[in-house]
Amino acid sequence: MTAVTDTMSIPAARPQRKTPKGTFDIVFRNASLISALFVLLLLAGIMLSMVIGGWPAFKAFGLSFITGSQWDTQADVYGAWPAIVGTLSTALIALLIGVPLSLGIAVYLTQLAPPWFKQPVSTTIELLAAVPSIIYGMWGLFVFVPLFAAYVQVPLSNIVEGMPIVGTILYSRSPSGLGILTAGIILAFMIIPFIASIVRDMLDQIPSVLRESAYGIGATTWEVVRHVLVPQAGVSIIGAIMLGLGRALGETMAVTFVVGNANRLSASIMDPGSTIASRIANEFNEALGLQMNALIALGCILFFVTFVVLVVARILVSRVKTF
Repeated sequence: MTAVTDTMSIPAARPQRKTPKGTFDIVFRNASLISALFVLLLLAGIMLSMVIGGWPAFKAFGLSFITGSQWDTQADVYGAWPAIVGTLSTALIALLIGVPLSLGIAVYLTQLAPPWFKQPVSTTIELLAAVPSIIYGMWGLFVFVPLFAAYVQVPLSNIVEGMPIVGTILYSRSPSGLGILTAGIILAFMIIPFIASIVRDMLDQIPSVLRESAYGIGATTWEVVRHVLVPQAGVSIIGAIMLGLGRALGETMAVTFVVGNANRLSASIMDPGSTIASRIANEFNEALGLQMNALIALGCILFFVTFVVLVVARILVSRVKTF
């Protein structure tokens, strides 16, 4: 018995990877290394070019370039705070709307939808993911904006006018349909197909024995989703959400059409505003001198924000894996 125990306690020897000897193995190894180094060099090159291009603006205005709200091309005075706030606000609104809808779509398609209905909806989601962003922007400007102004902004402004806090956030002084909330809704429509498609695929890959075991002990569909599917696919769900957030932060044309492109800060999400991407798109063709440097500095800030989002995503994923 002791000999058997000792034998079982000895860890199995880990198979050793053979050193590449053949020509194809060496070529494959070197090609893989070059590919990995190329990604790092490309990222370093982008970061370096952005910093060099935007440095004159950072040097001229210092911290006030980030905290300032004045953007005057005639006086060469630039402040990025309204664009930064607009970028974060529209992305947050898009996540608040898009994430619950995306998760609901994915759960319905994998757990509740009948077979005859599942395939058409899945195909529609994939088609929506392939629609160019400018199409979303044109649809938002010519179709969604007039309807939103007539049936949401005007009635809502009449209801909340004069209310504390709620009235400040939802009241529109000029209900044209353009604004931060409109841009956030359009972004939500754009990120829903990406998040829903990824989460659906991840839920489909969870072994069916886990679900069947949960149903076998009397669990409801909600309990299976809450206690089996979500923990199993938690890392993938976070990754899908961060992918959607990355697109929402960097989206240009669709937001430019519907955000209003007003360089001002407003407590109301109904009022027009601007984002970093929309400001760059509007002014880049005619920018010269310090204005060009300010726009590149805006791009550098957006790059930094995206990098911070990636770091946060990595931290969340690592924490989910530990549970």
